[in-house]
Amino acid sequence: MADKIKLLLAAVVLGGAVAAFYYFADLMLFVRVVVLLVAVGVAVAIAAQTAVGADALAFLRSALMEVRKVVWPTRKETMQTTLVILAMVTVMGLLMWGFDAFLAMMVRTLTG
Repeated sequence: MADKIKLLLAAVVLGGAVAAFYYFADLMLFVRVVVLLVAVGVAVAIAAQTAVGADALAFLRSALMEVRKVVWPTRKETMQTTLVILAMVTVMGLLMWGFDAFLAMMVRTLTG
């Protein structure tokens, strides 16, 4: 029950911040954005105190650990892969254009 109350409070804080962002449209945009970001931070902090929030934070931490383990391709590998993809797209485009032209010719022949 306490988790539901905390999540509801986080939703109210977030909804109030969005409403205030539009209600105080005459204030500087920078001020409104800063207040909105602070409110989002407060809402996330409140939501993180729940079981669902703790699970979400644990998932994000493990996802960041996995991203650090990724072996990213070098610039050379990226360029080679991009060129292969561009070549295949070009070849497939030409094949599809030729097949379409053939079908159009067949339809013209059949329909007179």
